[in-house]
Amino acid sequence: MGVKSRERAESRKEAKKEIAIATLRNNPTSPRKARLVADLIRGKKVEVALHILKTNAKQPAVRMRKLLLSAIANWQAKNEGVRIEEADLFVKEIMVDGARTMRRISTAPQGRAYRIRKRSNHITIILDAMNKPEAEFEEEVAENKNEENTDNQ
Repeated sequence: MGVKSRERAESRKEAKKEIAIATLRNNPTSPRKARLVADLIRGKKVEVALHILKTNAKQPAVRMRKLLLSAIANWQAKNEGVRIEEADLFVKEIMVDGARTMRRISTAPQGRAYRIRKRSNHITIILDAMNKPEAEFEEEVAENKNEENTDNQ
């Protein structure tokens, strides 16, 4: 591995320390229904998102709430010395992708058959902290400028 590649990999690794990711695979609800719930919490603070998911009557909200709690626990594991209230976590990204579709057959009149598609989805939640220390923010800006300069050359 070259020096540039190693430096880039280390900078990506440092950037990933700030965010927390949680993924739910093969969730047995259709992606369309799950996206309706995901749109409600995208960009919201964690406390607000938890409240929205707790009070929402839609079925994907229950599993999405558990996934959000898992993402919070992942963030706490990465940042042991920092309190959640001080970090001011928010839902940076939430993605709902289609997963496998089980195909079943339902009998129909006159010897025909109708297809039943039981859809499922993958949900990924990415949390980030709003309140970053000023020194870290300035370092990020400097790194982004350096990357832009190397890309332009």
